[in-house]
This record gives sequence, structure tokens and C-alpha cells, in this order.
Amino acid sequence: MTLAFEINCHFEDGTGCGFPGPTLYSFLFHPIFGDADSNLYFNKTMLLALLGSIIIVGFFWAAFRKPKVVPGKLQMVAEAGYDFVRRGIVYETLGKKEGEKYVPFMVATFFFVWMMNLWSIIPLAQFPVTAVIAYPAGLALVIYVMWMSVTFKRHGFVGGLKNITGYDKSLGGILPLVMVIEFFSNVLVRPFTHAVRLFANMFAGHTLLLLFTIASWYLLNGIGIAYAGVSFVMVIVMTAFELFIQAVQAYVFVLLACSFLQGAVAEHH
Repeated sequence: MTLAFEINCHFEDGTGCGFPGPTLYSFLFHPIFGDADSNLYFNKTMLLALLGSIIIVGFFWAAFRKPKVVPGKLQMVAEAGYDFVRRGIVYETLGKKEGEKYVPFMVATFFFVWMMNLWSIIPLAQFPVTAVIAYPAGLALVIYVMWMSVTFKRHGFVGGLKNITGYDKSLGGILPLVMVIEFFSNVLVRPFTHAVRLFANMFAGHTLLLLFTIASWYLLNGIGIAYAGVSFVMVIVMTAFELFIQAVQAYVFVLLACSFLQGAVAEHH
């Protein structure tokens, strides 16, 4: 049950210890306070999620508390980020008329997911919060509830059922099969894959970073030093790659949320 960064052996150090590759225990953290058997439990991932939320709120508050016609550097960065989500994701998917009301939520979701991902490469934190399935699942659930609420509010109960089952009488005899497939796709598969896509990418990325980081330390002894250098280079390469993936996953998560809402407001006959 060795946790991450509790590695204390090297290659050919005389102890005969094998390579301590990352396991599921690399994603577990001791509670900062409380315990698993009590109602009060607070660990590192919860702390990072809380700090991330404070950072995002603090950043946008500082940027827009005294907005100027000619923006300063902080306001300019915040406006660029806000406008990217608004125009590049929400407007492109939902259109300006339908999408405007969802812009604040989508901006908040994008930067929250991005910040949770970024913790993976920040010193001392070094863990993506979204690599714990509870966080992507919670976000996906919120979006799922919003999606279904908009669907039935817009179309009514019967119209909402037609919407999520892809009802189209022009399909003829295969209509029942299509409706069953669409129902399971929309009600079960989509929210599941929405959460798992984010979780799996961040889980895999963090596992690779752990693998090369642990290998760099493990090989840092005797003849293994040469290999440790190669492994350390891979740590740098994977860190740079993770920076790209973290932003992409935040983008994809919000893009899918907007596409779900776009389907909710679409007219079906």
C-alpha cells in the first residue's frame, strides 16, 4: 500500500527491491483531518478543489471589480478567457440568442475543470483533482440535470420524450429500435461517457507522469543514472504534453455540455 512519493529504494542498491510502479494507492491520500469512518473527512483532493475554486473566484473578482473601458492586463486576460468560452464554445454551439443565458455557467465550468486539471503540474500539489472520478461525475450530473430540465421545460413531457428518444415518424418500421437506442444513449451513455472521458484522460496522464518520475528516482543509482536522465527528460516532455491535454479536456467537457443543451432546445417533429 505504498502511496505516491513514498519511494525509498533504488536500482541495484543492494536491497533487492523491485521497481515500485504506480498503483491505485498512488491516487489515495491520508485525511488531513477526520477519517473515513466519521462524517467529517477532508483530504488533499478536497483541499485542492477548494483552493482551486477560491483562486478562480478571486481571479475574476480582481479582474472585474473595477472594470475599465481601457482594460488593464488582468482584466484583459480575464476578458479574453471569458470571450473564448462565450464565442468559441457557447455561441458556436447554441447560437447567441439561445446561448447567452448559459455563458456564465459554462465559463465557470471551463475554468473550474481547467484549474482542477492544472494541479497535476503545480509543485507541492502535483495531482489532478479530476483524476478522482467523483469530481467529473459530480460535474456531469449537474449538466445532466440541466440538460433534462431544459428539454422538458422547452418541449413539455411528451415533446421531451420525443426529443430524447429521437422520435421521427419518417423512420417507419425501425422507429421503435431507434427510439430505444436513442433513449439509452441520451439517458445513460452520454452522462457516463461525459464524466469518464475527463476522468480517464487525467487518470492516464497522471499515471504516466508518476511512472517516469518514480523511474527517474529509482534508476538514480550506479549504472542506472544514464537511464534516469532519459526518464527525467520524459517527465519534462509529458509535463508539457499534459499542459496541452488539460486545456483540451476542459474545452471538450464544456463543448459536450453545450452540445447536449443544443439538442435540448432543438425542435423535433
